[in-house]
Amino acid sequence: MPDDSPSFETLGADIRALRRARGLTLAQVAEGLGRSVGWMSQVERDLSQPSITELRHMAELLGVTVSMLARHQAEGPEAGRVVRAGARRPIGSRVSGLVEELLSPDLTDDFEMVHCVFEPGSEIGETVTRPTQEVAWLVSGRLVVTIGGDRFEIGPGDSFRIRGEPMRWENPYDVPATAIWVIAPPVY
Repeated sequence: MPDDSPSFETLGADIRALRRARGLTLAQVAEGLGRSVGWMSQVERDLSQPSITELRHMAELLGVTVSMLARHQAEGPEAGRVVRAGARRPIGSRVSGLVEELLSPDLTDDFEMVHCVFEPGSEIGETVTRPTQEVAWLVSGRLVVTIGGDRFEIGPGDSFRIRGEPMRWENPYDVPATAIWVIAPPVY
């Protein structure tokens, strides 16, 4: 029977990836947590484990949820290779009406893959520009995406790419839209 307790096996690698994606140094994160650079380095190398309180502060500092950092880990040959549907980690910007789950096993690759559900009537509050390359494929529903000032109506089976351009999305329709989103480098 699998163990359902949170695993910290690759916590350090995920923290390092998030820190680097945000352009933060070890010293900046350590200072923000009131800890030493040495301790932070040990956490990133999985030699020390932060307490739950420290994990909460770290998540806040990195702009992610605690559940993004503490997750259920696959065991045996699936570890680092397979993410079961019920074990996806919630991620994202917490925009109302958008549910994002990490499909990648962790954040140590050159990209991340995200399952996104855009609820009916939802929209991002402001235009966003990220230093990333992104490709999305709409599985179901419809979505309106504005990339670099150009507006596109996207339907099932359509895909689109964003290369560090300003973008917005909205789902003005009465059904949810589901997309698979690939982002490089990882930003969550």
